Amino acid sequence: MTPISTLRLRDHAYSNFTEKLLSRDIQPGQIVSQRELVELTGMPLGAIREMVPRLEADGLIKTVSKRGLQVLSIDVKLVRDAFQLRSIIESEAIAEFCTAAPKKEIENLENQHQKLRKEASFSVSSDILKTAQQIDWNFHEFIVDRMENALISDTYRVNTIKIRLIRNSDTRMLPELVVSVLDEHLAVIAALKACDTQGAVAALQTHIYSAKRRALGM
Repeated sequence: MTPISTLRLRDHAYSNFTEKLLSRDIQPGQIVSQRELVELTGMPLGAIREMVPRLEADGLIKTVSKRGLQVLSIDVKLVRDAFQLRSIIESEAIAEFCTAAPKKEIENLENQHQKLRKEASFSVSSDILKTAQQIDWNFHEFIVDRMENALISDTYRVNTIKIRLIRNSDTRMLPELVVSVLDEHLAVIAALKACDTQGAVAALQTHIYSAKRRALGM
């Protein structure tokens, strides 16, 4: 097998693992063997072995002597660390976006949010809920990716996986949260339209803090 094919299998195995983790087919804190990961991901053992060092480097699993591989556990420290990292990255990203983004780009974001906000003000159907969740995720990833820094984007995506695993009070979009989350995004967008960098950073940090409080059950 060529190195390129090996890398593709490893990346495919990594994607399958994270999908299973986020869907809770693999549980946080669970002990698994490499052969169990073969069954769970549908990938060959060689790809699993290639994937494990990457998962360890990303902090998604750790090797437990004589037991196997332990999936990342969710605790208060993880919540605080993950949200602190998120705040640092996104604050820098939104500040840069505020000074560099074309007005049309900001207007498109505003129109997208306003349209969904209007629909959600009447009722939150399952389709609206799904759309709102995707808009929430896409908004943050878009701002970070606009920095065009692959190292930051890669770090952010791994941290996002950890945040999406934190589901006690909840970081997922819930029907009762749709309007408030969209309003928080619109506050950020309003500051962007006004070229108010400090205001955009402050509004974004307020939004992230709200999600952190939910994750901590506050």
